[in-house]
Formats: sequence, structure tokens, C-alpha cells
Amino acid sequence: MAEKETRPEDISDEPSLDPPFPPERGSDLRRRTSWEEVVGLTADEASRKIKEEMGEGIRIHVVPSDSFITMDYRTDRVRIFVDSTGKVCSPPTIG
Repeated sequence: MAEKETRPEDISDEPSLDPPFPPERGSDLRRRTSWEEVVGLTADEASRKIKEEMGEGIRIHVVPSDSFITMDYRTDRVRIFVDSTGKVCSPPTIG
């Protein structure tokens, strides 16, 4: 069986616009991956806002900003980093 030849015109330098996870059935194909607007809110407020948008299937982890974390990438997890006062200190992201 012959392999398909890759030609230079088949390779694009443009970044992929595909979401980093498969969309749920019937959902918008372009789901958000970060929430800049929750910076400064409490972890509970930020968690509520993200769950409203993403649904109950998303796992929210509230983490102190100076904590060590694993580097694995999970499409069903959002980490919320909080400062010593319990406020969100950086935009939560999927992963």
C-alpha cells in the first residue's frame, strides 16, 4: 500500500482553530479556555461563573498561587489560582 506524499502546500503555518477537546453534542464548537474577567473575585464566585458556562462536567480545582502542580493537561479541569486572601490572582484556564 503506497503512502500519501506530503507536499509543501499541504503544510500550513497557521495555528489550528480546533478546540483542545472534543465538543459536547449540540454545543458550540468554539468553547472558551480561559476566564480573565474572574480575576479579583473569590474562588467561589469564579467557580460558579465557570460552571454556569461550562456545565457540571467540568472539574474545578482551587489552588494557592504558590503551590506545586502537575503538568498534565486535562480538558475537563480548570485550575483557579488564589492569593492569600482567597481572591483569584490569575486567569483560570482549561488544563
